[in-house]
Amino acid sequence: MTLRDLPSTDALASRLGEEFDLPMPIVIAICRAEIAAARERISAGGTGDPEASTRIRLGDIAAARPVAVINATGVLLHTNLGRAPMHPDAADIARELAVRPANVEIDIRTGRRAKRHDYLSPLLAALTGAEAGLAVNNAAGALMVAIASISGPRRRVAVSRGELIEIGGSFRLPELMAASGAELVEVGTTNRTRRSDFEAVAATVDAILAVHPSNYRMEGFTEGVPAGDLARLAHHHGIPFIHDVGSGLLDSSAPWLGDQPREWLSREPGVRQAVEDGADLVLFSGDKLLGGPQAGILVGTRIAVGAVDRHPMARAVRLDGPTIGALIATLELYARHQVLSIPFWGMAGATLESITERAARVAAGIAGAQLVPGGSVPGAGTVPGGTIPTTLIRIDGSADEIWRALAEAHVPVVSTRREGAVLIDLRSVLPGDDDLVRSALMAATG
Repeated sequence: MTLRDLPSTDALASRLGEEFDLPMPIVIAICRAEIAAARERISAGGTGDPEASTRIRLGDIAAARPVAVINATGVLLHTNLGRAPMHPDAADIARELAVRPANVEIDIRTGRRAKRHDYLSPLLAALTGAEAGLAVNNAAGALMVAIASISGPRRRVAVSRGELIEIGGSFRLPELMAASGAELVEVGTTNRTRRSDFEAVAATVDAILAVHPSNYRMEGFTEGVPAGDLARLAHHHGIPFIHDVGSGLLDSSAPWLGDQPREWLSREPGVRQAVEDGADLVLFSGDKLLGGPQAGILVGTRIAVGAVDRHPMARAVRLDGPTIGALIATLELYARHQVLSIPFWGMAGATLESITERAARVAAGIAGAQLVPGGSVPGAGTVPGGTIPTTLIRIDGSADEIWRALAEAHVPVVSTRREGAVLIDLRSVLPGDDDLVRSALMAATG
């Protein structure tokens, strides 16, 4: 192709605009950029085909548009698929508060300004045993504002070296603490930290922080300090103890599971227990084991929560009205003892027999399908090593082709490829979507 052969932006956009269901400003901008790049390559003695390169870029952009999918991977909280699906009540209130004005920061009895946590705070307190609570936009934001709210000349914070974690997206705890203006004081070693390590620095720091390693597990020659001991040590020195429990398990006993197995939760700390241990602030996620929208939740003493609420950073990471509504609706399900109606807990608490029956119905008559035992995982960096028994649908054949065909279904079905086969785990699929999975499988294997 020569410079004379290059199409005009309008001509190329007109041709490709009908092919891709994208807003025309995006199509025009990409066409213009690709034509300019092709012009440079041709002028430099190379070749360029702006239509081909534009088609690739537009295809990539179109594929990135958010769409609902069916999670058949067996990872119940799949970070790449949005983590916890919300309860319909939570989604409904979020939509209502998004399309209409709401009492986000107003007392509708008087018309005076109110705070957006005036209902959320007592609800969190009632469910966790804390004195107060609030929520921000995510768990990293909760940690940053918690550290920033610490009083003290240098805000020196003592943390075990074994808890200097890295979370998804390569964000590391030391970097988050530095961004909040705190000085990190490392104590102990990677695998063993004792109370005496904290005692050695307690008089020179402004807070003690414990972070539950929710996305990995250390085994073998290890030692840590119980949260209750750290709380007592901190209070002896007149400084706060902050406990980041991570995943948002409200009660470590998970009473809502009834007779269902809960061994997979055996090492997961509960928020209520962390409060009982004496933490001034307990931090956890809203969109993991809690089963609600993305949020970073803080509960604790009135003094500690109040300091967070008053800090300027709290405004920078605050929640919007619709998300507060969705979080409240989720928490109210706990308060009303309807936890198993929350999608995550419904998936995790489903019996193996019920999963097997669903898998048999979906797989019936599907070419190359067979039922095999397997294990679902909580996901989202929670409960490392924990698995829940499940029954998988294994589809033998061309794994890549079948996987792609499922992903291209009217409602995309995201499955797993392993050992040359496609695996479908219905534990992570909402029961009402079973027929969609079956239809996609029949089309992919027919």
